[in-house]
Amino acid sequence: MDKHLGSLLEEIHELERVVEQKIQQTKKNLPFEIQNGRAVFRPEVRKQHRALVKHALKMLRESSFLMIATAPVIYSLIIPVSLLDLFVTVYQRVCFPVYQIPLVKRSEYVVIDRHLLSYLNVIEKFNCVYCGYSNGVLAYAREIASRTEQYWCPIKHAKHVKGCHKRQCMFCDFGDAEGFRSGYVELRSRFADLEAAEAIVPSD
Repeated sequence: MDKHLGSLLEEIHELERVVEQKIQQTKKNLPFEIQNGRAVFRPEVRKQHRALVKHALKMLRESSFLMIATAPVIYSLIIPVSLLDLFVTVYQRVCFPVYQIPLVKRSEYVVIDRHLLSYLNVIEKFNCVYCGYSNGVLAYAREIASRTEQYWCPIKHAKHVKGCHKRQCMFCDFGDAEGFRSGYVELRSRFADLEAAEAIVPSD
């Protein structure tokens, strides 16, 4: 990997850290504290939250027929998502130690906590659990897949690919046979960026 690309990757990682800090920055303006891994609101705030609950029956009455009719289609995806969660977890636990690839920490991707908010009704809480789990599993599986691709096929595509994962920045260029053969062994074990990211503790 050339020095210019290396410096770009460092800038990308730094920008990612800044974005994460900005996303979490709103916590400083909200009246809650993290205790034992959970957000705890002051009693008066919880009272205000409960006063803003929109009852589930009222929410259903205001929903269109098509919105209600399509809900089972959305919820049916829990089956493949759960299977994906199970299979990728077993896969990385069995294979990553053999390949000497760092394990992906599931708890960093699958975060379910929004259902604890007292201003949500039972339907909204259920939806928050569902969305947090599903999106978390997809992000978790994507990271496992990206590390696998780096190990087995670290070659960029010839065509432009939308939504490619960030690890592809380190891959060999399409058609660069010499670069692939000379750098393959080193590239498939290049996970220093993960160690650097773990060394940085996000600010509260």
